[in-house]
Amino acid sequence: MPAKAYSKFSVSHLKGAKFARRGLRSYFEYRDLGIKRATRAQVVAHVIRARPGRAPHGEWHAHDCKVQFVYVLKGWVLFEYEGVGKVRMKAGSCFYQPPNIRHRELAHSRDLEMIEVVSPAKFRTYGIRKPSLEQPAARKSPARRSPG
Repeated sequence: MPAKAYSKFSVSHLKGAKFARRGLRSYFEYRDLGIKRATRAQVVAHVIRARPGRAPHGEWHAHDCKVQFVYVLKGWVLFEYEGVGKVRMKAGSCFYQPPNIRHRELAHSRDLEMIEVVSPAKFRTYGIRKPSLEQPAARKSPARRSPG
């Protein structure tokens, strides 16, 4: 069966791989896994690791994407999600962030490494300073919703 026109085979090995200090957050380094190019920007996947001596800013933000999930390889990370609360992820944790959910990172271990997959590869991130009527409505976790 022929491959679809929007994707091609891709391999990324650790040996010789480089981490870039440019990315969404200045306190992380990013290693591109080649998925963005292989899928013609349908999906991006990268390994994210903590930069030595850099701390998270803890700013509320949201991502305008269709799918975003993260798998923690090493260390731990503490996030806060609107309507959910604080959630600590550690090595072996996998989490899915619904589109446009407001969240912030509060802390992470020095050895944090995680894999993040996002679709589409080009997505917007919105910084959220103060609640306002123009911003999207807060998402609530069904598990935390009160019955009445």
